[in-house]
Amino acid sequence: MANKGGKTKSSSPRWDESPRQTLVAGADFKLADFDRSSTPGWQLGKDAAEEFLLERGALLSELQERLFAAGKFADPRRVLLVVQGLDTAGKGGIARHVLGMVDPQGVALASFGVPTKEEASHHFLWRIRRALPKPGRIGLFDRSHYEDVLVQRVEKIVEEPVWRKRYGEINRFEKKLVDDGVTIIKVALMVSHEEQAVRLAERIVRPDKKWKYNPGDIDTRQKWDEYQQAYQDVFTETSTDYAPWHVIPADNKWYARLAITELLVQALIDMDLDWPKPRWVEDVQLRRLSETMDDAENERVTEALDGLVSEVSEDLAEFSVEVEAADDDAAAGNTSAKPGDAVRDDAAAAGDSATSSANTPTPDKKSKKSKSEKSEKADKKKPDRKGNKAGKNKKKKKDGKSKKGKKSE
Repeated sequence: MANKGGKTKSSSPRWDESPRQTLVAGADFKLADFDRSSTPGWQLGKDAAEEFLLERGALLSELQERLFAAGKFADPRRVLLVVQGLDTAGKGGIARHVLGMVDPQGVALASFGVPTKEEASHHFLWRIRRALPKPGRIGLFDRSHYEDVLVQRVEKIVEEPVWRKRYGEINRFEKKLVDDGVTIIKVALMVSHEEQAVRLAERIVRPDKKWKYNPGDIDTRQKWDEYQQAYQDVFTETSTDYAPWHVIPADNKWYARLAITELLVQALIDMDLDWPKPRWVEDVQLRRLSETMDDAENERVTEALDGLVSEVSEDLAEFSVEVEAADDDAAAGNTSAKPGDAVRDDAAAAGDSATSSANTPTPDKKSKKSKSEKSEKADKKKPDRKGNKAGKNKKKKKDGKSKKGKKSE
């Protein structure tokens, strides 16, 4: 099938294996053995990835708009994307190049640095709770509550009994969020020691990068091994079935952005988002509108609505095709269990003991509707959309095209 830009979409999965399977930090995950220059599940190279990112960006934008609309109608669901990584890992690029593809009014960005005096006077999760996204939003944490078991541990800001107890507190906190309708996507951008050196050197030399550099970055780099161990313990203790960690090889920025986009798209598809149905009656509201218009305005509105049903039906059908293609990518390579595909179970993770070693296999993903069921669902929607979106629908299409044309750097 051809998309609106005239390009033919691939009928086969682009991913050899879904990032959900290849990047999850399971019970056997060893950060020391992790290849930070690899591109797990993607064998088509950078150019194909950048082209595919634009396609996925259009789908991500539509899904995000559906989530935002649902939030306006008392749907409590929201998404929290937690991004961790050492200096130069590319955290800022995720905000710009991934969430930059969606409507900014539906994004809540929060960055957590050194706690302020007020923040330090409260429990370490106090500032996190205040920054959580509202229903219908995608929240992005550039650094997060995990700083309190990473930086505060390595820099010896708190004693070991304090930071070690926090693993259990974090797990209980995240379990409650999930129970309250928050989908948590945790990604750790892991850059190699060599690549970090190159990026730091660029920041020191390039005029357009100097503002990013902090002499303290070298001090942190000197504690590389301590930070790597701290990250390993974070993955071991807090990668749960309800909020697993995905460890992203970050030497190739294009791959990191593509993989995180895919994780977001698949998470939103799993939410089975639909356009909310208002309580008002379409015919009644059209009649009320008509009473406010003169003959010329009535003629223009009639012209605008002409063919709108088929146009909306086409949009819904195209959306279903894109979702089915993403479903195929999500299922790619997921034919059998792989070593290390286990995460901490609910009891161990949310319990009081932060050092429990209990593990269970990764649970099956949420079952997805068959393609025929999705097609039927799209068909049922067709008559419901009749005059609903009028000129707004055309504006949305133009906006969507401009997003597709925006290429990631």
